[in-house]
Formats: sequence, structure tokens, C-alpha cells
Amino acid sequence: MFIMNEEITYREDVRPSDAEDVRKLVDASGFFSKEEIDIAVELVEENLSEGEASGYYFLFAENSGGIIGYTCFGPVPNTINSYDIYWIVVHNDFCRLGIGKALIAMTEGLIEKKGGQRIYVDTSSRDQYKTTRLFYDKCGYREKASVKDFYGLGEDKVIYAKIIPS
Repeated sequence: MFIMNEEITYREDVRPSDAEDVRKLVDASGFFSKEEIDIAVELVEENLSEGEASGYYFLFAENSGGIIGYTCFGPVPNTINSYDIYWIVVHNDFCRLGIGKALIAMTEGLIEKKGGQRIYVDTSSRDQYKTTRLFYDKCGYREKASVKDFYGLGEDKVIYAKIIPS
């Protein structure tokens, strides 16, 4: 499907084909439930129908014309200058190549351009997400809170934050 040595390009515009491509990408990761996959697709569809008014922004990484990673982010309602990164996913064939770090760094830049100063991400405490938590640590995010049993008994929600210097 992908040619590993092709140049990786990035884009912010959301296209109708992205909904199905995001479904395939998120599903292939092996991390997310059917309901979570449906939510990822719904956010793309909401952006397509409402544009910026949806409050959901995207950054896509592509290789050979196919999506190999993406972030979805947006302002936290009723806050001043706070943003959530709702999704960051990189295709398994492209992990450990710096694409996730590039997506995070570029997303932070986009958030800063929109006036964002605080960025929040959350993930699960399950062992499966250990590499995700280490990734956030390496990208300068710090654990700020944990909500016990949030996703289910024994599965906490772990909240990370990063402040963008003014």
C-alpha cells in the first residue's frame, strides 16, 4: 500500500476521502474499539460538514498519497487558550520513524498560531498504552492528573499537559 522511501508530506485540509482513510488507519492500529473508531470518523465528518465551526482541526501525514498518520485537535470549550489533542495515530508500518513527533510538533505550532497556550492529551493507564505515555513524556508533556476507573474498572484516564511558552 505504501512505499516506505517516498517523501512524507503534511496537510491540514480535510477531504471527503479522509473519513474512510481515518477509519482504516485507526482500526489498523489495534488500539481502539469499534465505538472509538466511529468517533474518530465522526470528527472528520463533522469538520467536513461544518468546517472550522466544528471546532475540530486536523493535520495529516501522507506517503504515496495515502494517510499514514494524523492528529485531530481543537479548543477546549469554556477555557481561554486551552486545546485538546483528541487523536494522534501513526500507521504501524511508520512507527518509530519520527512521524509522531513531527505531527505533535507541527500540531503544537498550529495551536500556537490559533492563540493556544495550554495543550492537553489523555490516554489510558492500560499496559498497552505504556509506549503512548512514554511518547508524551518525550514530547515534553507532563502527567497532571489521573481519573481512577474512568474507562472501566482498573483502567484510569491519564491526563497530560504542556504549556507553550509565550
